[in-house]
Amino acid sequence: MTPTSKKRSSQRTEPKVTLKTIAEQLGLTPGTVSAALNNSPAAQSIPQHTKNRIIEAAKALNYRPNFFARTLRLRRTYTIGVIAEEIGDAYGAMVISGIEEYLRKNNYFFLTVIHRHDPKLFQTYAQMLLTRGVEGFITTDTSLTENLTLPTVAVAGHKRAEGVTNIVLDHKHAARLALEHLKDLGHEDIAFIKGQTLSSDSADRWNAICEVAWEMNIQVRPELTTQLEGTDSSPAIGYPFAKQLLARKKPFTALFAYNDISAIGSMWAFHEAGLRVPEDISIVGFDDIPGAAFANPGLTTVRQPLLRMGQIAAQTVVDLIEGRGEYVPEIAIEPEFVVRESTGPAPSRIQRSADQRTLSLQAGASPSD
Repeated sequence: MTPTSKKRSSQRTEPKVTLKTIAEQLGLTPGTVSAALNNSPAAQSIPQHTKNRIIEAAKALNYRPNFFARTLRLRRTYTIGVIAEEIGDAYGAMVISGIEEYLRKNNYFFLTVIHRHDPKLFQTYAQMLLTRGVEGFITTDTSLTENLTLPTVAVAGHKRAEGVTNIVLDHKHAARLALEHLKDLGHEDIAFIKGQTLSSDSADRWNAICEVAWEMNIQVRPELTTQLEGTDSSPAIGYPFAKQLLARKKPFTALFAYNDISAIGSMWAFHEAGLRVPEDISIVGFDDIPGAAFANPGLTTVRQPLLRMGQIAAQTVVDLIEGRGEYVPEIAIEPEFVVRESTGPAPSRIQRSADQRTLSLQAGASPSD
């Protein structure tokens, strides 16, 4: 027999560690060990030092719980249904990463489906997940209008629904952080890229921007406002709408984009037009996705704690399932503001006129035009 085959043979014959194994080593009953490791209601009567001994022994013996046996014994699936708008975009990926991290640490599984803002698909997937025995739901970028009959948490949900906990960002505070930054830098002519109508954050964020701008005496001009369309999750989505703003030939010194990907796409359009960021146009994004810091230049943005929002969503739904938490209709999350190299002082109107004349000459216009 070769050394490799001997190793494989020894691995196959290695005794399996069970609850009984741990119990015998510690001089406890299998029921006590099970209660401590599963953190069941019965575990409340077990002294903490005994729980610690059980957990340490399980780790030392490399105990691996039998999920299916646990499911059958307790008549539970320990599974959450995650209904996302998309997985490939940076926003959804970070939220789902936070969900996964919390659920994994707490011995829960999750099943993910993608609805693409299709109401019929959403209902179909919700029913499908119910038939597979999920114990709760988490949705992302979805405004629920009705209860899904199980504990439900909506990340970036904005419509009140019975039994649904909405995790929402304070968009008014976010708008104030961004607009105060631009105003402090001397920007008066600010352009805006609004979000797609299907995105659940769009209306609330835009209403907050308009409200804060009015309070700060900043004009929101229709000719300097455009709206994203389409479902592209790459920076390319922002490129044509930045080109659209430039084509209107209405001067502006700053752009506040709906999200980071559209802000980064706008940079491409401005660079292509011969404009410098931030010397000619400052750009502010929203979200602080991983790529924002590595844009050229690094993107100033409103940071949503997306990973943390996913963790909070997972913790909230698990606490509701386990009976540890009480239902609340909304959990508010505070934004942060991250200043990088894409914003700078507003150029003077004299300098802007000179730069625009230079660009016109470079494009082939006559000096008299």
